[in-house]
Amino acid sequence: MAAQSRSEHRIGLLNGFAAYGMWGLVPLFWPLLKPTGAVEILAHRMVWSLAVVGLALLVLRRWSWAGELLRQPRRLGLITVAASVITVNWGVYIWAVNTEQVVEASLGYFINPLVTIAIGVLLLKERLRPVQWAAVGVGFTAVLVLALGYGRPPWISLCLAFSFATYGLVKKKLNLGGVESLAAETAVQFLPALAYLLWLGSQGDSTFGTEGTGHALLLAATGLVTALPLVCFGAAAIRVPLSTLGLLQYLAPVFQFLLGVLYFGEAMPPERWAGFALVWLALSLLTWDALRTARVARQRLERLEEQEEHVGPSEQGEQAGQREIGVVKAWEAVEAVADGSVAPTPLAK
Repeated sequence: MAAQSRSEHRIGLLNGFAAYGMWGLVPLFWPLLKPTGAVEILAHRMVWSLAVVGLALLVLRRWSWAGELLRQPRRLGLITVAASVITVNWGVYIWAVNTEQVVEASLGYFINPLVTIAIGVLLLKERLRPVQWAAVGVGFTAVLVLALGYGRPPWISLCLAFSFATYGLVKKKLNLGGVESLAAETAVQFLPALAYLLWLGSQGDSTFGTEGTGHALLLAATGLVTALPLVCFGAAAIRVPLSTLGLLQYLAPVFQFLLGVLYFGEAMPPERWAGFALVWLALSLLTWDALRTARVARQRLERLEEQEEHVGPSEQGEQAGQREIGVVKAWEAVEAVADGSVAPTPLAK
């Protein structure tokens, strides 16, 4: 049994590395699609993603959720909002990579946990611990330093971070599986994207098929590039603790940053290094605080379990209530580690 558990954990870790590795290395893919512009690439990504996830759901026979979703107008509205926000995120990211601004794009995913905290405080009225406030302050300082370094606010980073954090907040309220959610979102995106591609073709400006078979296949592969990491992430999520996934999530922006500096040769003047160093300091504070909180919660839960073993039947009800509170707090703490933030948000790239 223990050997099987270790094997499952190992498979989960491999899937986690695969998911975040693919998300981290995706900047290598988008330039292959040139001379196709960012908007056309985005439209192809929407169309082919629906084809891929639709086929996957057809094979798995997982369609029962669709009927339930269609009978819930509020959730349909949330799906539309999620589709709109992720459209902005995808489009900006593709444009940033293909205009050689990979480093600034990676910054967006580094500061995403800090933006998630801001949303939690401003919209959800959540309270922060002192270390979290310190991390927010350091992160805000980092943005100011980077703005001075760039000579402008890091708009690409801020757009990616805010759109991704908003997407996570909406997905949290949706409570829909990753593949199912992607299918619903791309279903919303499909008709506008297809209409745009057809219009582009009628104007003679489409690159699909005009740049050779290999290029057309690469455009079609945008669906796999979108869906495959999500499938690996799903396989990891059911096999490894959320805290492990929360730490693995930093692999993606790290890979993107290294690609921007080492492969694409983007400039990193001293003030930009200083800004990134402050961002990394803020993330270190968040991670340390979340790990510490999770450890304290686990210790509290263990104490409650020990006390439960030494009480009489008359006290069992009260102890059970305390234990339930401990479980909830422990789970919230672990989720905080997974997201690197105070407000848990599902992952979606």
